[in-house]
Amino acid sequence: MAPNNEKISTLISKEELQKRIKELAKDIGKDYEGRDLLIIAVLKGSFMFLADLIRELDCHVGIDFMGTSSYGASTKSSGEVRITKDLEQSVWGRHVLLVEDIVDTGLTLRYLVDTLRARQPASLKVCALLDKPARRRVRIGLDYYGFIIPNAFVVGYGLDYQEKYRGLPYVGVMEDEDQHS
Repeated sequence: MAPNNEKISTLISKEELQKRIKELAKDIGKDYEGRDLLIIAVLKGSFMFLADLIRELDCHVGIDFMGTSSYGASTKSSGEVRITKDLEQSVWGRHVLLVEDIVDTGLTLRYLVDTLRARQPASLKVCALLDKPARRRVRIGLDYYGFIIPNAFVVGYGLDYQEKYRGLPYVGVMEDEDQHS
Protein backbone atom coordinates (compact mmCIF):
# COMPACT_ATOMS: atom_id res chain seq x y z
CA MET A 1 0.00 0.00 0.00
CA ALA A 2 1.32 3.41 -0.95
CA PRO A 3 1.01 6.63 1.02
CA ASN A 4 -2.52 8.14 1.04
CA ASN A 5 -4.05 4.63 1.00
CA GLU A 6 -3.92 4.33 -2.81
CA LYS A 7 -3.23 0.85 -4.10
CA ILE A 8 -0.02 0.52 -6.07
CA SER A 9 1.23 -2.86 -7.21
CA THR A 10 4.94 -3.42 -7.74
CA LEU A 11 5.95 -3.67 -11.38
CA ILE A 12 9.74 -3.46 -10.98
CA SER A 13 11.34 -4.04 -7.59
CA LYS A 14 14.14 -2.00 -6.07
CA GLU A 15 16.49 -4.93 -6.58
CA GLU A 16 15.55 -5.34 -10.25
CA LEU A 17 16.08 -1.61 -10.82
CA GLN A 18 19.54 -1.62 -9.27
CA LYS A 19 20.64 -4.73 -11.18
CA ARG A 20 19.54 -3.31 -14.53
CA ILE A 21 21.07 0.12 -13.85
CA LYS A 22 24.45 -1.53 -13.21
CA GLU A 23 24.14 -3.31 -16.56
CA LEU A 24 23.22 -0.07 -18.34
CA ALA A 25 26.15 1.77 -16.73
CA LYS A 26 28.53 -0.94 -17.88
CA ASP A 27 27.28 -0.61 -21.49
CA ILE A 28 27.36 3.19 -21.42
CA GLY A 29 30.81 3.21 -19.83
CA LYS A 30 32.18 0.99 -22.62
CA ASP A 31 30.67 3.21 -25.31
CA TYR A 32 32.09 6.41 -23.82
CA GLU A 33 35.44 5.08 -22.62
CA GLY A 34 38.10 7.78 -22.92
CA ARG A 35 35.57 10.51 -23.73
CA ASP A 36 33.99 13.18 -21.60
CA LEU A 37 30.24 12.76 -21.47
CA LEU A 38 27.55 15.32 -20.76
CA ILE A 39 24.46 13.72 -19.32
CA ILE A 40 21.26 15.68 -19.66
CA ALA A 41 18.53 14.46 -17.37
CA VAL A 42 14.91 15.30 -18.04
CA LEU A 43 13.26 16.63 -14.90
CA LYS A 44 11.64 15.75 -12.73
CA GLY A 45 11.10 12.04 -13.12
CA SER A 46 14.61 10.95 -14.09
CA PHE A 47 16.47 12.33 -11.06
CA MET A 48 16.56 9.06 -9.09
CA PHE A 49 17.57 7.06 -12.15
CA LEU A 50 20.26 9.64 -12.96
CA ALA A 51 21.71 9.53 -9.44
CA ASP A 52 21.95 5.75 -9.41
CA LEU A 53 23.25 5.61 -12.99
CA ILE A 54 26.11 8.08 -12.52
CA ARG A 55 27.23 6.32 -9.33
CA GLU A 56 27.72 3.18 -11.45
CA LEU A 57 29.43 4.85 -14.43
CA ASP A 58 33.15 4.47 -14.84
CA CYS A 59 33.76 7.51 -17.05
CA HIS A 60 33.96 11.28 -16.67
CA VAL A 61 30.52 12.91 -16.71
CA GLY A 62 29.11 16.38 -16.60
CA ILE A 63 25.46 16.86 -15.72
CA ASP A 64 22.80 19.30 -16.77
CA PHE A 65 19.02 19.27 -16.64
CA MET A 66 16.06 20.07 -18.85
CA GLY A 67 12.51 20.31 -17.63
CA THR A 68 9.50 19.53 -19.78
CA SER A 69 5.79 19.23 -19.29
CA SER A 70 3.17 17.37 -21.28
CA TYR A 71 0.96 15.82 -18.59
CA GLY A 72 -0.25 18.60 -16.31
CA ALA A 73 -2.47 17.05 -13.62
CA SER A 74 -3.61 14.12 -15.74
CA THR A 75 -2.38 10.56 -16.22
CA LYS A 76 -2.63 11.07 -19.99
CA SER A 77 -0.18 13.13 -22.03
CA SER A 78 -1.66 16.22 -23.65
CA GLY A 79 0.67 15.75 -26.61
CA GLU A 80 1.81 19.35 -26.30
CA VAL A 81 5.40 19.60 -25.06
CA ARG A 82 6.89 22.66 -23.44
CA ILE A 83 10.31 23.29 -21.93
CA THR A 84 10.03 24.42 -18.33
CA LYS A 85 13.81 24.53 -17.69
CA ASP A 86 16.52 24.83 -20.31
CA LEU A 87 20.18 23.84 -20.13
CA GLU A 88 22.83 25.89 -18.40
CA GLN A 89 25.67 24.41 -20.49
CA SER A 90 26.26 24.35 -24.22
CA VAL A 91 26.08 20.96 -25.92
CA TRP A 92 27.94 22.16 -29.02
CA GLY A 93 30.68 19.69 -29.92
CA ARG A 94 30.08 17.51 -26.85
CA HIS A 95 29.12 13.88 -26.44
CA VAL A 96 25.61 13.98 -24.97
CA LEU A 97 23.50 11.29 -23.34
CA LEU A 98 19.88 12.29 -22.80
CA VAL A 99 18.43 10.45 -19.78
CA GLU A 100 14.65 10.01 -19.54
CA ASP A 101 12.54 8.27 -16.94
CA ILE A 102 9.92 6.92 -19.36
CA VAL A 103 9.21 7.02 -23.07
CA ASP A 104 5.48 6.86 -23.67
CA THR A 105 4.05 8.52 -26.79
CA GLY A 106 7.55 9.57 -27.85
CA LEU A 107 6.42 13.16 -28.45
CA THR A 108 8.47 14.66 -25.61
CA LEU A 109 11.55 12.68 -26.51
CA ARG A 110 11.25 13.54 -30.22
CA TYR A 111 10.96 17.24 -29.31
CA LEU A 112 14.01 17.07 -27.02
CA VAL A 113 16.14 15.13 -29.51
CA ASP A 114 15.29 17.59 -32.29
CA THR A 115 16.03 20.54 -29.99
CA LEU A 116 19.37 19.11 -28.88
CA ARG A 117 20.46 18.06 -32.39
CA ALA A 118 19.88 21.64 -33.55
CA ARG A 119 22.47 22.69 -30.95
CA GLN A 120 25.10 20.51 -32.71
CA PRO A 121 26.50 18.05 -30.18
CA ALA A 122 29.37 15.77 -31.32
CA SER A 123 27.06 12.84 -30.60
CA LEU A 124 23.65 12.34 -29.05
CA LYS A 125 22.29 9.13 -27.58
CA VAL A 126 19.21 8.41 -25.51
CA CYS A 127 18.84 6.32 -22.37
CA ALA A 128 15.42 5.67 -20.84
CA LEU A 129 14.66 3.69 -17.73
CA LEU A 130 11.21 2.65 -18.97
CA ASP A 131 9.94 2.12 -22.50
CA LYS A 132 6.18 1.91 -23.07
CA PRO A 133 5.92 1.13 -26.82
CA ALA A 134 2.16 0.41 -26.77
CA ARG A 135 1.44 4.17 -26.60
CA ARG A 136 4.06 5.32 -29.11
CA ARG A 137 2.79 7.98 -31.52
CA VAL A 138 6.10 8.83 -33.20
CA ARG A 139 9.08 6.69 -34.14
CA ILE A 140 11.97 7.32 -31.82
CA GLY A 141 15.01 5.17 -31.15
CA LEU A 142 16.48 4.37 -27.77
CA ASP A 143 20.17 3.60 -27.52
CA TYR A 144 19.80 2.22 -24.00
CA TYR A 145 16.73 1.26 -22.01
CA GLY A 146 16.06 -0.42 -18.73
CA PHE A 147 12.69 -2.12 -19.04
CA ILE A 148 9.87 -2.45 -21.54
CA ILE A 149 6.63 -1.99 -19.64
CA PRO A 150 2.94 -2.54 -20.40
CA ASN A 151 0.46 0.24 -21.08
CA ALA A 152 -0.20 1.22 -17.46
CA PHE A 153 0.25 4.41 -15.47
CA VAL A 154 3.39 3.95 -13.37
CA VAL A 155 4.70 5.79 -10.34
CA GLY A 156 7.64 5.53 -8.00
CA TYR A 157 11.41 5.78 -8.41
CA GLY A 158 11.06 9.41 -9.47
CA LEU A 159 7.82 9.10 -11.43
CA ASP A 160 4.80 10.81 -9.96
CA TYR A 161 1.08 11.35 -10.08
CA GLN A 162 0.29 14.95 -9.12
CA GLU A 163 3.69 15.21 -7.36
CA LYS A 164 3.00 12.11 -5.23
CA TYR A 165 4.86 8.77 -5.10
CA ARG A 166 8.24 9.93 -6.48
CA GLY A 167 10.01 8.58 -3.38
CA LEU A 168 8.84 4.99 -3.70
CA PRO A 169 11.96 2.79 -4.10
CA TYR A 170 10.28 0.69 -6.82
CA VAL A 171 8.21 1.26 -9.96
CA GLY A 172 4.57 0.51 -9.36
CA VAL A 173 1.29 0.55 -11.23
CA MET A 174 -1.52 2.66 -9.85
CA GLU A 175 -4.68 0.61 -9.59
CA ASP A 176 -7.93 2.15 -10.83
CA GLU A 177 -5.97 4.65 -12.93
CA ASP A 178 -9.14 5.73 -14.77
CA GLN A 179 -10.37 7.50 -11.64
CA HIS A 180 -7.34 9.81 -11.93
CA SER A 181 -7.86 10.85 -15.57
